[in-house]
Amino acid sequence: MQLIKTSQYEKNEKKFFKQHKDLFVKYAKVLKQLQIDPFHSSLRTHKLKGDLSKYHSCSLTYEYRIVLTLKIVDEEIILVNIGSHDEVY
Repeated sequence: MQLIKTSQYEKNEKKFFKQHKDLFVKYAKVLKQLQIDPFHSSLRTHKLKGDLSKYHSCSLTYEYRIVLTLKIVDEEIILVNIGSHDEVY
């Protein structure tokens, strides 16, 4: 699977890691696992509901999430947002 970062995601990612430098290694592992198997149990990937129903979410940690769009047919994962539960939902 190919990971694609939107321009807004890249801005959010930069801001997120200014505050959470300690999570960068964990983040790299999560992105690698997303490419291998986006539904691996460690990611806790799930479909969102309501206004975000066209997206999925996976866990970076218990507190922090990555919101993404899965396009299995095109072998793409489009990263949309990163942050705390309240920030991304």
